Amino acid sequence: MTGVALNPLGEWRSRMTFVLSVAAAAVGMGSIWRFSYLSGEYGGAPFVVAYVVFLMLLAVPILIAELVLGNQGRGSVVESVAHAAERSHLSPAWQLLPWLACVAGVMLLALYVVVAGWSLVYARAMYDGSFSAASVLNAGQFFAELVEDPGRMLVWQSLFLLLVLLVVAAGVRRGIGLMAWLLVPSLLASLMLLVQYSIANGDLTAAGKFLFSVQWLDFNREALLMALGQAFFTLGIGVGTGISFGSYAPVRVPIGRSVIAVAVFDTLVALAMGLAIFPLVFANHLVPAMGPGLMFISMPHAFGNSMDGEIFGSLFFLLVALVALGSCVAILEPVVGAVKQRFGLRRLTAAAIVGGLVWLLAYAAALNLNNGGSGGGTDLFRLLDRLAGGLLLPLVALGTAILVGWRLRRPLLRAHLYRETNLFFSLWYFLLRYIAPPAILLVMLGALQIY
Repeated sequence: MTGVALNPLGEWRSRMTFVLSVAAAAVGMGSIWRFSYLSGEYGGAPFVVAYVVFLMLLAVPILIAELVLGNQGRGSVVESVAHAAERSHLSPAWQLLPWLACVAGVMLLALYVVVAGWSLVYARAMYDGSFSAASVLNAGQFFAELVEDPGRMLVWQSLFLLLVLLVVAAGVRRGIGLMAWLLVPSLLASLMLLVQYSIANGDLTAAGKFLFSVQWLDFNREALLMALGQAFFTLGIGVGTGISFGSYAPVRVPIGRSVIAVAVFDTLVALAMGLAIFPLVFANHLVPAMGPGLMFISMPHAFGNSMDGEIFGSLFFLLVALVALGSCVAILEPVVGAVKQRFGLRRLTAAAIVGGLVWLLAYAAALNLNNGGSGGGTDLFRLLDRLAGGLLLPLVALGTAILVGWRLRRPLLRAHLYRETNLFFSLWYFLLRYIAPPAILLVMLGALQIY
């Protein structure tokens, strides 16, 4: 490929930086507190196989489509989609798609910032010995008191958000690229230490049966929908990250093979998280769970009642914060890039504006957590989760599948996947056109049932 325009927002020079950045973005909270639990509850090994199949049939084609969009446009998410639409003689109205992705991203950022703030509180509390010999009731009371203390939450989530803003403000190479090179090895090293600790101090036999045994009675239609939903949400599609990172990618990068490598990496991390968590859960005679109940009640109790639990419990919650950092940087960057390029602002100014909006929304969500729960209504935290996860992300993914699969000119797409074989391209194109759209509709229906 020749004559490719330079991205005014910045570019990466190596394929490894690109792959590490996408990998850091892909490993989200779902890999920590959801995947391994779903595997145990819905059939074990058959669920894992179904998840991997859906990952390759749905999430991978959509992420490749996002990266191709960015690779065409070489600009912000909005400019990239506008350029791609213009090259295929399409309506400028397609620019609404990346703006919807940015709105979804801001909503998710507010939630991630709150949870990351919790993890920092718990990392310090674990190290201070606050959970030594604590009962499940004590752990639950600690979490309830934290949620009822918005001032305390505000301090820690503000510190975390400041770190995210500093990374994004530093730019594509010195900020996001450098963070990826530091974050991914740190994540892997921490995870290996935690897995070793959990195996040595937990009940590996019970955890292995829960996670990997073949339980056909539990593998039903609901299990398939759960596997489909988990596969959809696991690679961070729908928030513009793929479009943004695709525009920063080196020109000769093999996009398809890079995405498959990231999908394999994300799956292995999710499985390893199960081995780091559930042996300790079963060793302490706890009922398997997922979400905040697992993260902030079961795990503090498990670490607090294990040898050297203060150190490894603190490491665990720092790992959660690392995962949140990678996700938040990846979600924030498309929004900052869009604001910067559309309004001609400096990167630092754009980051400060978007960061201020996220800070206000995260503070409102944290403040409303206890009020919403005690009043019996729907609190802002769950409302943001419902709007972003249940509506906007599937809509953006569906729009991406339609735009790239049905509206953009096929020769232009092939030019950006020229490093892949004809068979790979044809299979990807077929999945994007005929498999991804109905699968996304099923995800939306499943999300409506959950919410």
